[in-house]
Amino acid sequence: MICKVFAAAGVVALLSAGPALAWGPEGHRLVGALGAAALPADVPAFLRTPQAAADIGEYAREPDRSKGAGKTHDTGRDAGHFVDVDDAGKVMGGPDLMALPTTRADYETALRAAQADTYKAGYLPYSIVDGWQQLAKDFAYWRVDSVAAKAEKDPKKKAWYVADLRRREELIRVNLGVWAHFIGDASQPLHLTIHYNGWGEGPNPEGFTTDRRTHSRFEDAFVGRFVTADMVRAKMTPYQACSQPVDACTARYLQTTWKTVVPFYQLEKAGGFKDGDPRGQAFAAERLAAGASALRDFVVDAWNASAKGTLGYPPVSVEDMVAGKVDPWDALYGVN
Repeated sequence: MICKVFAAAGVVALLSAGPALAWGPEGHRLVGALGAAALPADVPAFLRTPQAAADIGEYAREPDRSKGAGKTHDTGRDAGHFVDVDDAGKVMGGPDLMALPTTRADYETALRAAQADTYKAGYLPYSIVDGWQQLAKDFAYWRVDSVAAKAEKDPKKKAWYVADLRRREELIRVNLGVWAHFIGDASQPLHLTIHYNGWGEGPNPEGFTTDRRTHSRFEDAFVGRFVTADMVRAKMTPYQACSQPVDACTARYLQTTWKTVVPFYQLEKAGGFKDGDPRGQAFAAERLAAGASALRDFVVDAWNASAKGTLGYPPVSVEDMVAGKVDPWDALYGVN
């Protein structure tokens, strides 16, 4: 399948020889590219180009492309793509999705108390928060580099700032794109539930399917044939700022997806994912659009948060360095 990315009136459009895939390679491209294409003008311009959107869409595939690298690699990373939330809103009977511990270490302790662990239950919330914090730090370095590259009078230091700004922009595109994968995972209801591939064992009062092919049949067969980029773009929502710590906003995003698990199975039972049923098309497009919208929102929030950040050790205020109150050299270049 050939995928072209081009600019039209400042918006990146994705076209393909057939309908777009989702949550497979093309789905992660859609979340990454459409989310990046929707970034507002106050985000740095190097992220608001057709090429940047295309790159971010491609990098969003990396966490899946790297699977199979080896047992150590896969065992450590595979559980970062999901979190198994039970019908009570708790992660496998342990911590509540809306009140997760701040660190993965404390999360692991809470899971073990419920006879589970990180690798069985998944740690998708921490993949998202970790990536957001890294992005905010990357943006903080960019803010200072971009000012210092213009203001520095010493030729050698100026050359270093210019080179470091280039490196930082490359790194941000990669870090943002790879992290976009997990934002996309978090919009797929079957990544947020113990019922991740058919309803499974246990109480099933509504008689939902227990077919173990449910997951792939939805995100590959149905979405791959019947959902397009235009459908997804049309369902993206306006920017919503995160007014709480990123942990809380991440939990709220995940909870919104989790609440679509039962509607998914109800729709599946009603035949909504057969032969291009418009009900299934609308559901899948809305979920992908939720991922693209969340990516845009989290990026904007990370950019805004970076203005209040610190760099170096001892920590130096980004605001002071940008304002010229403090020489940024030691904080950026480093002191031995």
